[in-house]
Amino acid sequence: EEQQLRELIRTAGSAQELLQLSRGNALSSNLAALAIARLARLSGEQRLDTQSLRGDPRFQQLLGILDAQISQVWNSALLQVLRSLPALGLARGGRQVRSVEQEVLWRLRRLPLHQLVQLAEQLAGQGHQGLLLPEVLRKLELRWTELEDTRTVVTLMAKVGHLSPALMERLEDKALELAEQFDPDELRRVALALALQQRRCVPLLRALSYHLLQKPAELPLPVLTDLLFAFSKLSFQQPQVLHRLALELQPHLGSLSPAQVLRCARSFASLRWLSRPLAEAMAQYCLDNAQELSITQLCGILVSFARLNFQPSSSEEFFSMIHERLQGQEQQLDVHLLTDVVWSLCVLQQPQHPHLRQVLSPEFQARLRGDSSLRAQSSWLKLLHINATARLEAPGYEGPFLPPELLGGDGDRDKDKEKATPLQRWLREALPGALGGHDLVRYNVSTVYGWDIDAEAVLDSDNKPLPVRDFSAPHLSHSEGTKPLPPGARRVAVLRWELPQFSSRGRELLGRGSLARRHLRAAGFLLAEVS
Repeated sequence: EEQQLRELIRTAGSAQELLQLSRGNALSSNLAALAIARLARLSGEQRLDTQSLRGDPRFQQLLGILDAQISQVWNSALLQVLRSLPALGLARGGRQVRSVEQEVLWRLRRLPLHQLVQLAEQLAGQGHQGLLLPEVLRKLELRWTELEDTRTVVTLMAKVGHLSPALMERLEDKALELAEQFDPDELRRVALALALQQRRCVPLLRALSYHLLQKPAELPLPVLTDLLFAFSKLSFQQPQVLHRLALELQPHLGSLSPAQVLRCARSFASLRWLSRPLAEAMAQYCLDNAQELSITQLCGILVSFARLNFQPSSSEEFFSMIHERLQGQEQQLDVHLLTDVVWSLCVLQQPQHPHLRQVLSPEFQARLRGDSSLRAQSSWLKLLHINATARLEAPGYEGPFLPPELLGGDGDRDKDKEKATPLQRWLREALPGALGGHDLVRYNVSTVYGWDIDAEAVLDSDNKPLPVRDFSAPHLSHSEGTKPLPPGARRVAVLRWELPQFSSRGRELLGRGSLARRHLRAAGFLLAEVS
């Protein structure tokens, strides 16, 4: 008879059928639990009025049967009821829900691992507040060695890991052990879980990269885009993986939405990785879909190109389209985005005088004043670079320029030597000996162009060092010396690069580095670069 009732509950097609069972039959607490779970499912599928269901005496009878003999309910049915009661609108703090939660709490130690995982996933998905979820997480921390299948590990990392750093550490260890068995989608989900939780577990990321490269088949598009996003979020550069992602992403580019193309461009820019064929395809995508791209999306792709110092082969057509779309739209752009856009045009040697005038005007500066955020600090620095472009690389531009009080430009900044990098300390020790004295070199020079020079020296026409502080310094806001440089003498700027060198292209890809070189050379410096 119980088997027949169970089958009737399983196949019931309406709430009335289920409720009628409670009236005409002596249900056990286990069957009452199954009936409540089925009722919750039907109410979701058929969009039933849960308030009227809760007020039905037959439903209250089901709750009474469940509550009277709750200790006899099977584990699986008990977990279903725990999920179903809130779905039917019963208050989480109500007596019935608390009773079920307490019973589950008592049984936690005896629950099989797969039910414990199911319970953790269920509670995390519901945003559960109370004692049960923390206790479930503690039990998982103690039993993590029992985890054997990849799906469970991946699910816990993605849905529960952010709630317990201790558990996430155990899951990372287990994922490292099982990495060889992950399929591409599981690799994607693990990488995303790490990225969204900002957990840069390098051994696991390396293992994911290695096993990703062993997958012979072409990777699905969601795997490509999500892995790219995850690696950029974690600043994890692996050349072979990035090469494969770019190679396999290129054929899909035409099917991507503008938002997806922008996300891919930003990810590669963040990783400082330039795939010229893919970047060319992105530029062509912009030309082919110029009207579908919003002005914000177009600006985002332009900024990404600038960070990579990428000039499209169809440069004239591409930048004509950019200038055309920007015309009359500048006022609609956020002040920081407009600064980024003009800075990017400066990096790519495509600024127009109206753009320079707009961001260097006193009115534009007034919009930035009073903002002490990191974004605003970055925008002020980029304005210095734009101002330098206007002075050094824009023939015919007559102003406005930034006022002197905003330019900075201090020599020999008194930096805390404890914060100096090993390379900076080495320069301080080596240069005086190589040049012949401390007065022949100036350190940590902040120029009016917005670029910092690690060390500066002056060499005469015979390459002999001269006292650097005796001469006027137009690159500083306040020059210590007044004498002009002797004929044939040159300033030398020592630039230190401590960037990740993960490819032979390294520094040349960085638009910021390219702009710094151009400005300092235009200002009359010889460059000596160390890394």
